Amino acid sequence: MTASAGRPSPDPWAVPDTPLLARSAHARLAERRADQQFLDEGWAASSSRVLLVSPSGTVAVTGGADQPNLVLLPPHRVTHPGVRVFLGAAGGTLYFALLASASVDDAGWRTLREVGAHLTDLEVGLLTSAVALQAWHRRHPRCPRCGAATEVAQAGWTRLCPVDGSEHFPRTDPAVIMLVHDGAGHCILARGPDWKPGRMSVLAGFVEAGESAEAAVAREVREEVGIAIRDIRYAGSQPHPFPASLMLGFSARLDGDPTLRIDGSEIVEAGWFSRAEVRRTADWGAEGLADPAGAPTLRGLPSTMSIARQLINSWLAAED
Repeated sequence: MTASAGRPSPDPWAVPDTPLLARSAHARLAERRADQQFLDEGWAASSSRVLLVSPSGTVAVTGGADQPNLVLLPPHRVTHPGVRVFLGAAGGTLYFALLASASVDDAGWRTLREVGAHLTDLEVGLLTSAVALQAWHRRHPRCPRCGAATEVAQAGWTRLCPVDGSEHFPRTDPAVIMLVHDGAGHCILARGPDWKPGRMSVLAGFVEAGESAEAAVAREVREEVGIAIRDIRYAGSQPHPFPASLMLGFSARLDGDPTLRIDGSEIVEAGWFSRAEVRRTADWGAEGLADPAGAPTLRGLPSTMSIARQLINSWLAAED
């Protein structure tokens, strides 16, 4: 297994645009999170807006499937119990989220996965942060040191232990996602056991303790499909709050034998696909190619909301 030595060089197939879930148009104003007077006045202002997030992470939207708009309420209309979070400001408006702790009548509400690709930069930035914080608060209510129930602080951005005084921050789990190519117009696409046959994406995996992102790329590729790679190059990143990942995008080039040896656990189907094959494949679930020789069939690519799709699109637009 080989990898590029030293700092990775810029990727000619780097994601050209900001990944969809990495978009944002608000200032977080982290320096105001401990200013209780500022927060109280902001919550009392009729001009402020609040994003109500259900315990399951859904939110209310208006509009059609292709043009949804987040429902942002004035504070006085939000009376649900839960964690109040200060998200930041944009255009003179302060934005909060109320992370509901009790059941919400969310029939017809939507998840970030469902609407993220169609929201404005402001909306997707607010929603991505709110969903990530909702998941963290629900999963980490107690101190990992002593087990005591912790208290919300810093406008929803930390939790404090009243017993040992420790402060805890939202968890972010780094993961790598990589488009592996052969330098001759083919890339690897694969699927895990939870995906329907024909739906494929690039390889991915979590960074282990004490491991660099580049080392994780090489290790995951070796473990999942059994090949060596080189020229590991960073391409871009995107938050992935499902529940707490940060996806670090890379490209890498085959080094040696192209024979794929699938692990059969995390990956159950994988193959080398040409640019022509990938271009002809529509979005998830659309009909695509069928190879009579029995090779892996490609019928769908990742959602346009994902950095995986943007890595694929960048590769399609490039030349080897």
